[in-house]
Amino acid sequence: MTGQRSDARRNYSRILAVAEAEVARHGAAASLEQVARTAGVGSATVRRHFPTRQALLEAVFQERIQALCERADQLSRADDSRAALLDWLHDLVRYAVSARGLADVLTYEPPTDVPAAEPADAQAQHSCGAVLESAAAPLLRRALREEVVRPGVTFHDLLTLAVGIALATEHHAEPAVQADRLFTLTVEGLSPSPRPLPRS
Repeated sequence: MTGQRSDARRNYSRILAVAEAEVARHGAAASLEQVARTAGVGSATVRRHFPTRQALLEAVFQERIQALCERADQLSRADDSRAALLDWLHDLVRYAVSARGLADVLTYEPPTDVPAAEPADAQAQHSCGAVLESAAAPLLRRALREEVVRPGVTFHDLLTLAVGIALATEHHAEPAVQADRLFTLTVEGLSPSPRPLPRS
């Protein structure tokens, strides 16, 4: 049994390493069959470790998601709640732009439309979106409490904005530059005004 467990761990590590390379080349459309061939295992072995494409992609991006969670924790101690939330959201956009396939993974997340002032839904607790929501929701709750963002904004709103910017810019010659520009437009608005924004 010990030998079987060791083989399983080696297979898992090999499959994941190959999947990371395939996703970097082809994004979320990376072929599971190609992953299996390159890793030297059968398709059934890949599916035993990763039953769905979503499961494989989430494993590929686990380290990046963890880094975003740690960043949210750091920013939770910042004095300026608006700046902290926007810094984190900007980091999410940059990660989604730089890591091919990450935006596609996050589009799988179902909308909860739960305001950040309420506890996050416990469904799919280990998905990328749920993990990010658990980490970043305190930033949004604080910004809502201090009235520096519009009332009723949800984490899903933020996720949709970040994913939308990443997907819209992925084929540009300089996607990171274009994404930064769109992020600034999103934050500042198309027509900046010194007057307060409507609260609707």
